[in-house]
Amino acid sequence: MPQTFDFVVVGGGSAGAALAARLTEDPQVTVALIEAGGKPPAHEAMPMACASLQLDPETDWMFRGSAGKGAQGFLNKTVPVPRGRMLGGSSGINYMVYVKGHPGDFDNWAARGATGWSFADVRHCFERMEEVRPSNEAIIDSEGRGTSGPIGVGIRSPVIPAARQFVQAAEAVGIPSGDYNGSGRFDPNGVVSLVQTNTRDGRRSSTYHGYLEGKAEERTNLTIITGAHVTKLLLDGDGHDLACRGIEYRDATGGLQQVHARRETVLSAGAVGSPHLLMLSGVGCRRELEAVGIHCRLDNPHVGKHLKDHYQVPMAFRAPGVGVPLAELGLSAGPDALRGPDGPLPEDPVDDATLSPEKQAIKDEAERRLAEWNEHGTGYAASSIYDGIGFFSTGLGDDYTHDAQIGFVPTCYGRDVIADRLLIDVDQFFDNPDAVFAPEAENVIILASNCVPHGEGELVISSADPSVQPEINLNYFDDPHDLKIMVAIQRKVFEIAANWPGGLGGWMAPPKLAKMHDYRDGDVPSDAMLENVALHFAATVYHLSCTCRMGDVVDERLRVKGVKNLRIADASVMPEIPSGNINAPSIMIGERASDLIREDHTIAMETA
Repeated sequence: MPQTFDFVVVGGGSAGAALAARLTEDPQVTVALIEAGGKPPAHEAMPMACASLQLDPETDWMFRGSAGKGAQGFLNKTVPVPRGRMLGGSSGINYMVYVKGHPGDFDNWAARGATGWSFADVRHCFERMEEVRPSNEAIIDSEGRGTSGPIGVGIRSPVIPAARQFVQAAEAVGIPSGDYNGSGRFDPNGVVSLVQTNTRDGRRSSTYHGYLEGKAEERTNLTIITGAHVTKLLLDGDGHDLACRGIEYRDATGGLQQVHARRETVLSAGAVGSPHLLMLSGVGCRRELEAVGIHCRLDNPHVGKHLKDHYQVPMAFRAPGVGVPLAELGLSAGPDALRGPDGPLPEDPVDDATLSPEKQAIKDEAERRLAEWNEHGTGYAASSIYDGIGFFSTGLGDDYTHDAQIGFVPTCYGRDVIADRLLIDVDQFFDNPDAVFAPEAENVIILASNCVPHGEGELVISSADPSVQPEINLNYFDDPHDLKIMVAIQRKVFEIAANWPGGLGGWMAPPKLAKMHDYRDGDVPSDAMLENVALHFAATVYHLSCTCRMGDVVDERLRVKGVKNLRIADASVMPEIPSGNINAPSIMIGERASDLIREDHTIAMETA
């Protein structure tokens, strides 16, 4: 017999965990939180280990997408689309770059018809969700920032010197330093800073850790069901008289179960999962649903459309004396990170008994650094190594916000990240990959990112089988405006590199493109070459959004149009992608959804 709750929340990720926790602050309200994954593994807490959570079926849905005109320098021209598959969702798998967005982003939402979503309307949600810790290393405003919320926000300790140099170089080209989550985003000249991360004491502060772990997950009115892959919504009626009474899911044994909702079902399955579930349930484009044998219950051609993602061009520079060698990062992750065929330590720890003095010293240092992180939350392990960030306007449009973002990574990552996670063809990207990925090599990456892409992608259902992923068409550079913006941002990257304190080495231009455009070290690359670099190597920033956007699929109170008792609360409802990393706005949507549902159902909120 199906279990019945007041509310059923599908997806325990960035928005869903926040929403379930807030609703159950009222002890009279019962909530079932349905999650396909389980609790995060222990290494999820280490910020530097974030890439290891990708390509793990226990923590990652491991989707793949097509980049349209882009990804010409990627393996099989395929873009990875990792999505968190655990409590905490993508807030437990991401690189923890905490960005609220420009106030103009949310005012633009309201101007587009999303009443109640201006910055003035959502500001309290951001403040309520964050616990910001001040730093003597960067400007963080006191006004408008939260100090007691569930999500920790801070700056890594100690600061990597190269990150300070990035900030100084950006200041030298006219981007002032400030709080990019505060007053800095109002500056027309932009803002640059060390990165604020969703961490607390050097550990990841996902929505699982912030909202569920401990107090909330022990509430008797919150039932968390893990290992549950939702297969469809339970809909009654047809056409525009549909009503949702709950969900069906497949449990860990393969059996089908149902959960019913007395009041509402809320989809928080993300920009891929939420539209996919609507389509599996017969809500979407009639032609596409019928093509895979799904009866269309409600024809809405906007479901899965208008997909937006940020993408960035990684630009690698030689940086002797500046870049952090991969060997240093490996040591800081502890001895286990140094094991394997290519590592300095044996695969089996039993063999450590016969280590040479040199290798024993390596193991001892790795243990010391790991202990430092465990005890104090400090060291290289305390961040994802995305440590500098800047925003500015190119002057080419989108004047309500900053349309450009530049990120700084004080290393070149490793082959496992560049090739295995991003799927970039390293032989096309680097002239000598073995030298770039050598343990002692000193290089850096500066990331050029288009904050407000104009092109749109789409999700298309490819099977009536819920286990088959939808077709994800990212359509990078579908709009020529986006290529023009990207070239302008790449030019700013070169300006920053040219103004580096003490100097930075040369740009490591992709060899194939350098030859094609007759480029030599030290030349000023042509616009045509920079366009080609973007078309070949622009990589996802993992910010899929807008696939159930307000106005088309849901109304301003997040209610699905044409279906009673059903809402969506996640990045899919964004009317436009915010200008910056979108995890913080996704959590804010969960907070805002809790306000809307409480108002509609007269639910109390915890005040202490």
